[in-house]
Amino acid sequence: MESALTARDRVGVQDFVLLENFTSEAAFIENLRKRFKENLIYTYIGSVLVSVNPYKDLEIYTKNHMERYRGVNFYEVSPHIYAVADNSYRSMRTERKDQCILISGESGAGKTEASKKILQYYAVTCPASEQVQTVKDRLLQSNPVLEAFGNAKTLRNDNSSRFGKYMDIQFDFKGAPVGGHIINYLLEKSRVVHQNHGERNFHIFYQMMEGGEEDLLRRLGLERNPQQYQYLVKGNCPKVSSINDRSDWKVVRKALTVIGFNEDEELLNIIASVLHLGNVQYGGEDGIACITSDTQIKYLARVRAQPAQLVSPLNLEQASSARDALSKAVYGRTFTWLVNKINASLAYTNYSVIGLLDIYGFEVFQNNSFEQFCINYCNEKLQQLFIELTLKSEQDEYEAEGITWEPVQYFNNKIICDLVEEKFKGIISILDEECLRPGDASDLTFLEKLEDIVGGHPHFITHKLADGKTRKVMGREEFRLLHYAGEVNYNINGVCVFVVLFFARCNKLCTQMFVMCMSENKILRQCFDREELSDKKRPETVRPTQFKASLAKLMEILMSKEPSYVRCIKPNDSKQAARFDEVLIRHQVKYLGLMENLRVRRAGFAYRRRYEVFLQRYKSLCPDTWPNWQGKLSDGVSTLVKHLGYKPEEYKLGRSKIFIRFPKTLFATEDALETRKHSLAITMQACWRGVLARRRAQRRRQAVDTVRRFIKGFIYRHKERCPENEYFLDYVRYSFLMNLHRNLPKNVLDKSWPTPPAALAEASEHLRTLCMQNMVWSYCKKISPEWKHQVRSSDSRAFSCFIVGFTGVSVSSLSDGLFVLHVPSDDNKQKGDVVLQSDHVIETLTKLAICGDKVNVININQGSITFTAAQGKEGIIDFTPGSELLVAKAKNGHLSVVSLNNLLFTLASV
Repeated sequence: MESALTARDRVGVQDFVLLENFTSEAAFIENLRKRFKENLIYTYIGSVLVSVNPYKDLEIYTKNHMERYRGVNFYEVSPHIYAVADNSYRSMRTERKDQCILISGESGAGKTEASKKILQYYAVTCPASEQVQTVKDRLLQSNPVLEAFGNAKTLRNDNSSRFGKYMDIQFDFKGAPVGGHIINYLLEKSRVVHQNHGERNFHIFYQMMEGGEEDLLRRLGLERNPQQYQYLVKGNCPKVSSINDRSDWKVVRKALTVIGFNEDEELLNIIASVLHLGNVQYGGEDGIACITSDTQIKYLARVRAQPAQLVSPLNLEQASSARDALSKAVYGRTFTWLVNKINASLAYTNYSVIGLLDIYGFEVFQNNSFEQFCINYCNEKLQQLFIELTLKSEQDEYEAEGITWEPVQYFNNKIICDLVEEKFKGIISILDEECLRPGDASDLTFLEKLEDIVGGHPHFITHKLADGKTRKVMGREEFRLLHYAGEVNYNINGVCVFVVLFFARCNKLCTQMFVMCMSENKILRQCFDREELSDKKRPETVRPTQFKASLAKLMEILMSKEPSYVRCIKPNDSKQAARFDEVLIRHQVKYLGLMENLRVRRAGFAYRRRYEVFLQRYKSLCPDTWPNWQGKLSDGVSTLVKHLGYKPEEYKLGRSKIFIRFPKTLFATEDALETRKHSLAITMQACWRGVLARRRAQRRRQAVDTVRRFIKGFIYRHKERCPENEYFLDYVRYSFLMNLHRNLPKNVLDKSWPTPPAALAEASEHLRTLCMQNMVWSYCKKISPEWKHQVRSSDSRAFSCFIVGFTGVSVSSLSDGLFVLHVPSDDNKQKGDVVLQSDHVIETLTKLAICGDKVNVININQGSITFTAAQGKEGIIDFTPGSELLVAKAKNGHLSVVSLNNLLFTLASV
């Protein structure tokens, strides 16, 4: 990291901790701007990574980049998501403690991409086997599945995650990823039935319509037109230029196969049934609703349930609400089933963990719903955890190094968390009680209850409790919370509807629950358990109370692990590359609590490094430490900083690290090093030129001496070994042996052998004999026991009678198996020589030679064999090397044989 400080005026600093004016938000944003302009999207705040979405592809995610960060100290290379991933992995391996990486930011800031990059890094860099590769594939392929069912196009982001996700990546004792587990939070189920203008429903609906096969759509009763479905038309945005639904559909289907799904059809039936349910229309008289669209009911009956008829009188408004509630419940529970299915495919035991948390960031809209209240509450809790763990980490490091801890003043947002979650007196508990009390609960009665119980809280305001100035910007149906990141107004309209009791326990909706439990679709039966119908426990409000419990469990999980942080920032709302919207970024810096984090990190010392790292980098700046320091590291660092003129208030020496308080001290040291590098380079160049000159002179002297000795040795070459010729004789011996090594015979048919010098004549013969014996031994070793037995057990006497009369044998050097027995010819009436073929020609000729006692009459021919044919005529066989055995009569009348040139002949063994 220090090496980049010399370019700080152009590209800023890689760590915000090194900002001189660290309390200035303007300086913070200007540093972001400088780095963003140079495509440097990553910056540290100590160990926290700040990431700015570039809205374009950068060539910084290749395998070479992964290797650059693999196993490297966190601060030795420039900031990167891979550095965070690798640091967590190494900490898990070396410290044997589970890790987690918390990724936060608003929609469009790049949270999902960050988590993908971390997964890809582990998939490439971690140990692998066939089983591990399967798990890696499933981990990676879970992303497109979850994105299809849980992501959607919003005004801010074309691929916005509409749910929170915590994923455990499980590693075995070797450090290989062997499993995983996913927990999902707060799926935006309201999107199933309603989308704002310019937004879409979840991706899977459009992917299925655009990419689904005609036969599949026919079975599901769907048309290839999103405009035909009420749940897909409200956003008026069926197509998005940056999204290829047809291609994404193929990716999802492949991913489902990799993960091991075998219920594709049933899953898609449920997705189609949601669309059909949205098209169910109601009419009726006397306030009783009835269904007017038989077509949809036909498909729903086929998908949903066994034949049955259940009657539940509802008016038009109740019927529409019940329909939408059922659609949201079906989709939400199916999504949870899908996550559980992925978990089952990744299940493993006895593991270490690195967790990834990808969850909504703190956001403020013009009209903030109670759902946004839950999201911001989650971020409030995460900020509380973040500050507590950051402070604890700082304090632990100071104590470990023997440095006095200086208390840090910071905003403790526990007061806000308590306002939301405190038992009996918190906003969620008040809402829970209001919805369950006898009588008619409404949004206004809930607001009045809030004013009665928490009206005096310093972080809570309503229109009724506000001063005149604040009332002008607040509606009567709103309340305001003063979050750590700023003030947010929440609209209570529909809150009590939003948190209606579980429909399974609501009298009007119990019927729907019963029908789902009877479904022939086994996924739906798993999603809707009959035991819920008989559960007599006091129900909770749907979202806030459930989410509060889930969040409490999440905090327990995170507290049990060693955290790392990635803070994602969106540079503009128009998703344009190279555009830096300062106003938007200032809001995110505030909402992410980055300035607070920087203040905590800079409360003591801006920079700290281990002694060996600091001394290795800056030792050239002090004559006493250059080129090497032989004593204790702490003494070496002390000597170095005293030589550099560090003042006592500028640094502290710990047990293993130096702590530098001010960035300017480090900058001055780095600038001095840069100057020193130039002088060292000049000195080193001069020294190196001298070394090269001496080496050249030495090589010239050696060359002249070698030539002189060679000539003198040549003159005395015929004399006994003496100092005058020993160099020459050794050179000749060496040359012969190296030439022999390169040109050894390939088989016994190859009679070539380099001519040895006189001094090596006897040794050459020994080597030649050993070489031949080795080739014979190698061939014999390859002969099968069956063939050896056959050769040895043959009737030698009968065989001898047959061959006693032959005068010679001719055989080619190829592996064709042909040979000619030359027999004496007394008259022209005889049939001539015998042409034979054998798969074991070497063994056959060996037997012939032994039995006929005619070893010296076997001739090995390289190009052709001449033999006597019938009636004394002459025949010729031509042999040509080739890739396969071919025997044919040539145009010139000769017999043409093409065969492999790799015969190993072993007649020498006779």
